[in-house]
Amino acid sequence: MEKGSSLLPGEMEEGDEYRRWDELIPDALGLIFRNLPLQEMLTMVPRVCKSWSRAVSGPYCWQEINIEEWSTRCHPDHLDRMLQMLIMRSCGSLRKLCVSGLHKDTNFAFLADHAGSLQTLRIPRSDISDSIVEQIAGRLSTVTFLDVSYCTKISGRALEAIGNHCKLLVGLCRNMHPLDAEGLEAQDDEAYAIATTMPKLKRLEIAYHLVSTESLLQILSSCTNLEFLDLRGCWNVNLDDKFFKEKFQKLTVLGPLVMEDYYETNDWEEDCSEYSDDSDYLAWGFLAGDGGDYDDDESYEEMWDDEGRLEELELRFYEGADAGLYGWPPSP
Repeated sequence: MEKGSSLLPGEMEEGDEYRRWDELIPDALGLIFRNLPLQEMLTMVPRVCKSWSRAVSGPYCWQEINIEEWSTRCHPDHLDRMLQMLIMRSCGSLRKLCVSGLHKDTNFAFLADHAGSLQTLRIPRSDISDSIVEQIAGRLSTVTFLDVSYCTKISGRALEAIGNHCKLLVGLCRNMHPLDAEGLEAQDDEAYAIATTMPKLKRLEIAYHLVSTESLLQILSSCTNLEFLDLRGCWNVNLDDKFFKEKFQKLTVLGPLVMEDYYETNDWEEDCSEYSDDSDYLAWGFLAGDGGDYDDDESYEEMWDDEGRLEELELRFYEGADAGLYGWPPSP
């Protein structure tokens, strides 16, 4: 701005290419920050300025949480802390959650307590049980897409509870790994639970399930809106391509023969946010709220040095109130 200009502070001359990023409203900042990797969201963005720190600490950045890739490599305790921190930050506005390997029923119950707006839930490879699903399924009534693939401790009981309470469900992934299915008896109870409680399904993935032809026909008869069906590895199903083409012309079917060397398809929900970090392994210590268990150096060292792969990585979450304790510069 030239000397003598009448522009007020914060105003820009016509053609000025600079913008006051710190003055953007929090929801706009949230839309921008959601495109960053999780590591940068938690460790770099908050250190830029106070407005950015407030934005990344609020619900605007955490309406969609995808830590599925990161969760496959982290220590279970680190996953618990990360999940709870991010869900709390969503402040009840969580719409999508992708996480792998929940190892406690309490984790599932915790996310259900904050699932008032949840629409997409991916929790593959989780150690959830039939009993906990039956207890909390009523709190997942807004879910429209569910992935419980490779969850080996649930059965038709859990799927029946989900179907009875999740009336908006249009997508279900219940794929199994061929090694997990080896030696098991028929899983027709799950097929019948799907057929009797999930009539609105448009996409169903049950790869490597030991379902029979009869139970599959029951699904096809009840779920008349089906558009995609994954049957790869369902060796007990005796239906050929000709049958599907004649009876279900609008239905895309994969299998039962396995044509490609992979066990799952996750491309239906293409808009899942990519928050996972692409490094080999990450585990962060978090200073959320009062800091609690993370104030001593030994706790940090234990988290960072997990399996001897984090000697050179020290990433701590930045909170303005704690900045001075760790030698960080004050936020502008």
